[in-house]
Amino acid sequence: MYTQQLLNAGLSQIQAETLNFLLGNGQAKAIDIVKGTALARGVVYKALEELLALKLVEKIEQGGQVARFRAEHPSKLEEFFEEREKKVKKEKRDFLENLPEIVSAYNLASNKPGVKFLEGEAGIQVALFDTLKSNTEIYTFADVKSTNENIKEINDAYVKKREQLKVKKKIIVSDSEDNRKFFENFNSEITQVKFIKQQYYPFKTDMQIYANKVSYQTMEKGNQIAIIIEDKNIYQMHKLFFEYMWETL
Repeated sequence: MYTQQLLNAGLSQIQAETLNFLLGNGQAKAIDIVKGTALARGVVYKALEELLALKLVEKIEQGGQVARFRAEHPSKLEEFFEEREKKVKKEKRDFLENLPEIVSAYNLASNKPGVKFLEGEAGIQVALFDTLKSNTEIYTFADVKSTNENIKEINDAYVKKREQLKVKKKIIVSDSEDNRKFFENFNSEITQVKFIKQQYYPFKTDMQIYANKVSYQTMEKGNQIAIIIEDKNIYQMHKLFFEYMWETL
């Protein structure tokens, strides 16, 4: 009667048929479910264990008698739906965090340069955290003011994670009192900073150079984008350009 709705809610076919039987028949022994659904005995017992774990079914045991099962109140299905939605959102978030790595593996296997375009704060977060998978030191051109004004929480989490992983980074920023103060307490073992005259750094875009990739992040509200380019030749050119500037500052 309700099998399709239960499937739509995220239950498996066996779980849905088992719960559907209990919703329509009240308390029942496992053998009654087997007979009423034509499902195999083993899969019914497995489905009942799963439904008990999901708190959609209750097990009733009375001294010396065979255990019976009954469906919990249908409102429990709403709670199940909410938990499923939370799980899907977390799985999506985890997938998006790892997507650049998956794309990277695909590009390497296919011998193709890769370009990924990302939008909004979520996109900037994906691009930024992708650098933490680097097996090389990260080179960065940074606009500290724009970062602090627009993605401070994301950047704070990123810095904390980078310190935990001990991922090293060299950063070039414009020379200002605020920027010098900002980097006063950074861990010098993993973060080195050099300052360039402000007139030579009028940009509002960050650049990350790492592991055969170059990424750009623009943080301004209403125009938040990130681009990740994976190509060893483009990476090498930007890397040498950064190293030349680093040595001359």
